[in-house]
Amino acid sequence: MGLLQSGQALLASALGLARTRLELLSVEMQELLARLVLLMIGAVAAILLGALALGFGAVALVLAVPAEHRVALTAGLALAFLAAAALIAWKVGREAKARPFAASLAELERDAQALKTRE
Repeated sequence: MGLLQSGQALLASALGLARTRLELLSVEMQELLARLVLLMIGAVAAILLGALALGFGAVALVLAVPAEHRVALTAGLALAFLAAAALIAWKVGREAKARPFAASLAELERDAQALKTRE
């Protein structure tokens, strides 16, 4: 009878552990989704406002320069905009590499190590 109770206790512990890990995963999913929504809204707003500001600023600058320098200024502005776009793309790419579910994966790894040490 003791063996059956031990098996049941082990199963109950394993189910409790699985439940805890799934709850952690659920919380991380909610946080990830909220973060993604905020990032998307912020990115769209920044892109729209930045594009408007840069466009109006560039037009004002080109109109303020004498006619013989407008082509060179326009080319310089185009290069500056291209460099800014490359910098933003690099930063977005770096942020996209963030590892989701890191806490859940770390907990599962600790569980696996704890089980291996018991053997």
